[in-house]
Amino acid sequence: MSLLEVTDLKVSFNTADGVVRAVRGMSFTVDRGRTLGIVGESGSGKSVSTQTLMGLTPGARVEGRALFDGEDLLTVGEKRMRTIRGAQIAMIFQDPLSSLHPLYKVGWQIEEMVRQHEPGAGKEQARKRAVEMLGLVGIPQPERRVDDYPHQFSGGMRQRAMIAMALALNPKLIIADEPTTALDATVQAQILDLMQRLQREFDTALIMITHDLGVIADMADDVLVMYGGKPVEFAGRRDLYYRQHHPYTKGLLQSVPSATGAKGRLRPIPGQPPSLINLPSGCVFHPRCEYVMERCRVDEPPLAPVPSGLGEEGREHVSACWLPHEAVGLGADAERVRRRAAGLDAGGTDDVDGGSR
Repeated sequence: MSLLEVTDLKVSFNTADGVVRAVRGMSFTVDRGRTLGIVGESGSGKSVSTQTLMGLTPGARVEGRALFDGEDLLTVGEKRMRTIRGAQIAMIFQDPLSSLHPLYKVGWQIEEMVRQHEPGAGKEQARKRAVEMLGLVGIPQPERRVDDYPHQFSGGMRQRAMIAMALALNPKLIIADEPTTALDATVQAQILDLMQRLQREFDTALIMITHDLGVIADMADDVLVMYGGKPVEFAGRRDLYYRQHHPYTKGLLQSVPSATGAKGRLRPIPGQPPSLINLPSGCVFHPRCEYVMERCRVDEPPLAPVPSGLGEEGREHVSACWLPHEAVGLGADAERVRRRAAGLDAGGTDDVDGGSR
């Protein structure tokens, strides 16, 4: 049994303009000691989905199931959730300055969390734990810096302090929501190396939410790609980077320099992400897809297995796209793939470039 099993999660919000369908049927699992990367453009539902698991989306209409160690996070009461949040599931946010209280010392905030979840821990024991954790994440002179305020820390130091707070109670799962976005490249690399090292030491499961596909390439075991509030592809890291099936995944990989390895201009995905109030019919990505067919405009594709063979044995690879499985990797040009798909849809021969196989 996986540590976390999320099944058909749906999250929506009532607004003056209509119902925002922020998450529209999200399913995934996270095993102990493994890292799940969740990627996608802003507004794709990445953060809302994980915040809902933590009980941080008040006013939302939530459906589905999220079993954490056999307990459904979506149905537990607020009192029970307070005992889970921080102690068993910790969260690292993008901006630590807004997550740390500016009027309280950093060490005191770690001590308070320890004492809240471990009633038997005294003040001296909690302070010792705070100093130990600050030292563990690489903050120099932790005995002195434990009494500093958040504004006295640099951005990288504040993020290290947040990691120290997240690990203070040895949680089973850490959710990191864009933890390095505001940091420069050198500090970002240090923070990611630190998180990987501590994850191995504590055998903690990790959900990494990010726009940075380079971060995912370094850290993730499995990758979930989201678009328009829904997962569009899920695969092991190696399969996703070398044999991606969904055109949106291909677009994400081509829009960053490190993914293409080629000189010249980047290839951005044309158009804009869809409104979560007025979603397109059929496949929500079809207005921006170079491989679009008539079927894409009418029918929404389900997540279906894709043959891969590059990842770990038994790792799942699914994609929500009407393209044939032979288009894995999308090495062919768009017109050739469309002709191939049209031939399969019509039940005809495997016609490629006018010939048959």
